[in-house]
Amino acid sequence: MHNSLIASFILFITIVLNSNAQDIIGKWKTIDDETNEAKSVVEITERNGKVYGQIIKLFRAPNEDQDPLCSECPKDDIRYNRKVLGMDIILDMTPDEDGYSSGTILDPEEGKIYRCRLWVEGKKLKVRGYWGPFYRTQTWARYE
Repeated sequence: MHNSLIASFILFITIVLNSNAQDIIGKWKTIDDETNEAKSVVEITERNGKVYGQIIKLFRAPNEDQDPLCSECPKDDIRYNRKVLGMDIILDMTPDEDGYSSGTILDPEEGKIYRCRLWVEGKKLKVRGYWGPFYRTQTWARYE
């Protein structure tokens, strides 16, 4: 009986974590929290139990570079001076009780890397970056 209880608990946790992953997996339109304008599309995928986000599209004015380099990225980061399109900006997110945490997010325009937390509210993705005790939260929308 004890073994079946443990097996049931493990099955329950696996189902809960997989359902959380399914909610977050997919393409999300990033919305700038200051201008309220669409900036990019990030595709969130799961690899080896962790979640990653890669920029697959940029929304830029016709006179702007459509495939810029991350010249503002930290010089000791592998993403420094690499193309922003195709870049992983969300790294190593692990599931927690109501979303994902323990990973990082890069802001390629500012070149800053933040501790990150992700969670779904309704049909929106909440993305919170922490810098010390301070944080900023963006709301991203599903991209079809």
